[in-house]
Amino acid sequence: MLRLSKKTDYALMAMKHLASDPRRRAASAREIAETYDIPLELMAKVLTRLVRSRLLISHHGVHGGYELAQPPAATSVAAVLEAMEGPLTMTACTQGDDRCDQFSKCNVRDPLHRIRDRIAAILAECSISEMAADPEPSASPVTVMPSAMVRRASVLSAASREP
Repeated sequence: MLRLSKKTDYALMAMKHLASDPRRRAASAREIAETYDIPLELMAKVLTRLVRSRLLISHHGVHGGYELAQPPAATSVAAVLEAMEGPLTMTACTQGDDRCDQFSKCNVRDPLHRIRDRIAAILAECSISEMAADPEPSASPVTVMPSAMVRRASVLSAASREP
């Protein structure tokens, strides 16, 4: 299952926070951490990694804080994920690691590499400004159904409409 780490979630939240108000010059680690109930020390580590990856700029002093290094439309979700987690991988052999016992006979390696490339392309197309354009979350949680359940629900729905 493709799942982001908490640090990556927090990085995306911070990037969206900074992109959501174009009038804001910078925000402190404390402001971002308190806004989303994230431990300050953890948010500071996340922001430091984003600065090292040149996605954020840090300013010291009384009016200091963090700001986006580029316009939000120029920063992709893929860049944030890579800054926090490293390159997108799906299999051990993604990085050319041929130490797998099945490497020479593997019949899914190339298809999985193509799937990984598609996922990476989608993440590269989605910008921080696109994320910032989404409204704030509602109080009720979102339920995500596995695709098989969605297909079954569609079939059942269509069957119930038949005369």
